[in-house]
Amino acid sequence: MAQYAVLIYANDAATDATAEELTAHQRYADEVVSSGAMVAAFALEPVATATSIRGDVVTDGPFVDTKEVVAGFYVIEAPDLDTALEIAGRNPAVRQGGGVEVRPVMGGSVTPPAR
Repeated sequence: MAQYAVLIYANDAATDATAEELTAHQRYADEVVSSGAMVAAFALEPVATATSIRGDVVTDGPFVDTKEVVAGFYVIEAPDLDTALEIAGRNPAVRQGGGVEVRPVMGGSVTPPAR
């Protein structure tokens, strides 16, 4: 089964979300986990904590300065892109002023944590 990365675009990290918005995201995550499609999911710290590297230059802040930032991402398994789009399109960020980007995963692996 193919894997798809779903990047969540929002105004910033979940720390700015209301209790109602967080509940909607948790309900959605629970549904995707229950369906067996969820591979991994990560929420990111606020954009103010980002550090970017371009060539030999290291700067505080995100790689690009935009209204919306990547607030989190998850990886799902789906039989095809249409199914992945259907799953990702239910993400509450789509209705909360943000959006999602779906991209096929070309490759990768999960590395166990260092001991």
